[in-house]
Amino acid sequence: MRPESLQRAPDWRAAFTPGLLDARRAAPQGVVAHAGKGVVRRFNVYRNNVMSSLVAALAAIYPAVQRIVGGDEFGALARAYIRATPPSSPLLFEYGRGFAAFIEAHEGARGDPALADVARIERAWLDAYHAADAPVLGADALAAVDPAALAGLRLRAHPAARIVRSRHAALDLFTRHRALAAAATSAPYVAQDTLITRPEQEVIASRLPAGAATFLAALIDGAALGAAAEAAWADEQAFDLELNLAGLLSAGVFTGIQKET
Repeated sequence: MRPESLQRAPDWRAAFTPGLLDARRAAPQGVVAHAGKGVVRRFNVYRNNVMSSLVAALAAIYPAVQRIVGGDEFGALARAYIRATPPSSPLLFEYGRGFAAFIEAHEGARGDPALADVARIERAWLDAYHAADAPVLGADALAAVDPAALAGLRLRAHPAARIVRSRHAALDLFTRHRALAAAATSAPYVAQDTLITRPEQEVIASRLPAGAATFLAALIDGAALGAAAEAAWADEQAFDLELNLAGLLSAGVFTGIQKET
């Protein structure tokens, strides 16, 4: 390719790309087929393949959302998202990070207030799946720590650890529609905080007790154990530090400890 052709390439892409995501646009000028035949038809086939592959990618990332709303409605929602937010990376598993926020703002999805949070859990699940491997901190590691130093202890979160907070029964919906396990039916207005972990090779989504999400979020942000516990008690007076810490360690949420200096 000549240098002048390279200089023109960005302008050509700018004209070509929008037409791939909007069927109302005509085939871009300058697009030709063999012997000049069937340009519009061939571009439409290519455009349909691009859109179909992106809808399929979103369906693979958000299968529970798709099952909740149904295939046709999900397809319409996905196409609207794709037109509003074209992919910026060739890695399709990275696509759709803004889908939950899009669902939350989309007029057609507002009839199910938990749907966006289900999407957030699904995104966190995929990110945990692709997170880096790291050794899991066992409960016995804290036994060697001087009790007087516990309040200043800082715990390093495992790369796969994620929290999704919801005012709705989003975890129950996620579990039921992902067909991961049998899920109890909760009233849709029951708040649920979800912990996503991957202590070994399997991603696990589990419900956090009251106060635990505040506690864990503070630890992930770098707070010392004592400060994180204070934040949890402010959020939930019945928060049990020992019980929750043991549960988080058992779930493989941490990968190391660091004493306050």
